Amino acid sequence: MFKVSDKVFYPGHGVASIESIDEKIIAGTDVSFFKLQFLFKEMTILVPVKNTDAIGVRALSEVEEIVKSLNELYKQPKQKLNSLDFTPTGWNKRNKEYQQKIQRGSLADLSKVYRDLMFIAKQKDLSFGERNLLNITEDLIIQEIVTVRGQTRDEVIREIRGPFREYVSFEYNQSQKTSL
Repeated sequence: MFKVSDKVFYPGHGVASIESIDEKIIAGTDVSFFKLQFLFKEMTILVPVKNTDAIGVRALSEVEEIVKSLNELYKQPKQKLNSLDFTPTGWNKRNKEYQQKIQRGSLADLSKVYRDLMFIAKQKDLSFGERNLLNITEDLIIQEIVTVRGQTRDEVIREIRGPFREYVSFEYNQSQKTSL
């Protein structure tokens, strides 16, 4: 169970700190909520304590998990690049799978989505949707590693982009403004 001041990962949104545990009466029933203040965006939400597992709120990854996830970036995707379906239907199917992984929120899943999109970028220019998903995934990975390791954003960016530098231009991220 989490407690006040714990740092947690909220799937799809990133790293937050538990500011308080608030009690509210909802439909005549006392309900406990975690008040989450996100560290890298100006957003606060209330999450029912009993629903944290269902929502996917989790403790931050241990250093060993981060190392494993970063090693995932150096592996080949499960699906061969030359067999990827680059049609809109193919993208819709991949996007659905990627969104499910992002909503599960594990660092390993985020790393796999990031790796796959980077390998696709090796084959073709990414579409708007692919670039957007890549930016979101990269930002979520960066937030967690910065928080756990205490590294700077730039150090983490260099580390996660390292396996892809030789064949992917990183101009896509220039227009993204984040508060990391």
